[in-house]
Amino acid sequence: MAWYDNDDLWAELLPFLLEESMLRAAATEASQAATLLGSTAGAHLLDLGCGPGRHAVELARLGYRVTGVDRTAAYLERARSRAAEAGVELELIQESMLRFRRDETFHGAVSLLTSFGYFEDRADELRVLRNVHASLKPGARLIVDVMGKEVLAPRFAPRTWNELPGGRLWIQQVDVEPGWEFLRMRWIFTGAGKTREFSLFCRLYSGVELRDLLRDSGFADIMLYGHLDGRPYNRDAARLVAVATKADG
Repeated sequence: MAWYDNDDLWAELLPFLLEESMLRAAATEASQAATLLGSTAGAHLLDLGCGPGRHAVELARLGYRVTGVDRTAAYLERARSRAAEAGVELELIQESMLRFRRDETFHGAVSLLTSFGYFEDRADELRVLRNVHASLKPGARLIVDVMGKEVLAPRFAPRTWNELPGGRLWIQQVDVEPGWEFLRMRWIFTGAGKTREFSLFCRLYSGVELRDLLRDSGFADIMLYGHLDGRPYNRDAARLVAVATKADG
């Protein structure tokens, strides 16, 4: 079983994703993403890897039609509940991003908070982006938000931890693969009389590597930013944010 198909891992991570600070941040991030997309209110947006709907709900609050896609049923249920509480409508689909595709349907798409880079084979990464490219209308934009190599390298920490609600700790032990191609991670969730451990990895991209992958997927006019707020991708960058356009015609 691939690490990302382990529902127990996502269940342990859910309290972190739904912390009040994360929910507050999502409202700002959704607004910033909408600005980068340049889509008008009422446009149909795709949130790929939508998780429990933090950004999908906020995009819907801004007046967009939103389709959220995720492989985790429990996350989609939480997204559905959050949408009902917020008084907005979402279309939520349980599907792998390797398979999801709707030709020329969406006016924009987002992949936020490192929801991309889960596949060991570059061909699978390319397949995901080509599916998104096919799913966008001509002239529409895609945002990919990840932690770039240039951002991570000067602040790399092999061991970090977070306090979670309910008295649990999330301990992260991280190794860098030779060549900085992947992060290999060991996540330990402990406390409240229970400890669980998971092994996972995430593919790392430099700005140039992500831009080239997007070009290979058919995108054009690729801009790199250091945050969803549109700051430059330079030594002060906080994230690697790529904005790519599906060419007209």
